Amino acid sequence: MEAPLLNTRKLAALALADMMLATDGSLEQLVAACQRVFDLAPPWAPRICRALAKRTGDNFHYFNRQELADILAQLLQRASVAIPPLRRYCVEPPVRPPQAGWLQALALPELATTGVLAAWLEEPVGALEWFADQWRPGSAGQARLQHYHYRWVPKRSGGQRLIEIPKQRLRRIQHRILRGILDLVPPHPSAHGFRRGRSSITHAAPHAGQHAVVRMDLKDFFPRIQYSRLHALFEKLGYPASVAGVLARLCVNRAPQEVLRLGQDWAERQALKSPHLPQGSPCSPALANLCAYRLDMRLEALSRSVGATYTRYADDLAFSGGPEFARSAERFHIQVAAIALEEGFRVNTRKTKLMRAGMRQQVTGVVVNRHPNLARGEYDRLKATLTNCVRHGPASQNRAQHPDFQAYLAGRISYARALNPSRAIRLQALFEAIRWEIH
Repeated sequence: MEAPLLNTRKLAALALADMMLATDGSLEQLVAACQRVFDLAPPWAPRICRALAKRTGDNFHYFNRQELADILAQLLQRASVAIPPLRRYCVEPPVRPPQAGWLQALALPELATTGVLAAWLEEPVGALEWFADQWRPGSAGQARLQHYHYRWVPKRSGGQRLIEIPKQRLRRIQHRILRGILDLVPPHPSAHGFRRGRSSITHAAPHAGQHAVVRMDLKDFFPRIQYSRLHALFEKLGYPASVAGVLARLCVNRAPQEVLRLGQDWAERQALKSPHLPQGSPCSPALANLCAYRLDMRLEALSRSVGATYTRYADDLAFSGGPEFARSAERFHIQVAAIALEEGFRVNTRKTKLMRAGMRQQVTGVVVNRHPNLARGEYDRLKATLTNCVRHGPASQNRAQHPDFQAYLAGRISYARALNPSRAIRLQALFEAIRWEIH
């Protein structure tokens, strides 16, 4: 009788570790995680959580899933408690690091100290400390001391988005981290944004010809990825805590108070005021994909449990499937939102959309009812622009003041060709008829 009991304890420990790692590590949050794993928080939950907090201390988030599960299994076994039935989301075990560790397995640079890191980045140690100092107060009179330029741009769906652009020297440092470390770490296969060989088309293609497609959006995707996540990521790759801290601080930013706007969502303001992943840094897209690995893993497993397919393009989530998924699609988004919340993200419920086969199914601008295709309206607008360029000259159509309007139009035609080659033939003929020497 002991073996099944031990197996139950191990499964419960893994489920508890999954939920607890998505919390801030406080006693209240740990007990709440127990309640999410089981139907009700078992009476032994506060006692086990206190013992866990005592064992892990301030280093709670430095433990990985298996290490935390091993500690919980020991605590449960010593306490000889009864394990209630599990109620948890479908979670696969993450990929375990090889025996030699990720540094050797991925051929990452070995940076044992901050001095070695500075030499690798070709910067003095003092300069590195300057760029990694994210606690310097900012004000309008200290713009020269800030490491970023700021610009608000309108969102397509309404509202404003803060773009934080690193200054030249910091941008060079971040680019070195991107090419020398982050590009060597593979994200989850479901991630299609910011990856070589992947695009919005490869993100949409798996959802073509399905009975139902669900499209969802993560709110404040970049700002919600905070410094602690990046520190833990670099440590999991095998870097010492001091080096991981400097790398993480080089990749985050705190927006100055005067940059923030009145009327802004409170949660968004708080995220931007704390050290977060800046949208505009060369490192941010790759880091966002890596920090969303657990989210992708859980959502893919949840999708497979109902016969669905899952892909993610930055903050855009897409799910699709046949009759089995179509029957559960009305409730499916609630489970997705719960998992996202546990992983530190938040779903923008206003953008959640269920598209069945009888209506237009569109994912990141690509129509997927039968096969990936260019939306008719987008094709008509591009064709009209090219036609007017032929008749009245390209300068008359460059209303957005693109610095290289010819390259811009060529890029849009290439995108149309990737989706619908036959339609692109007509567009290409119009493009070749434009007289570019006339401005």
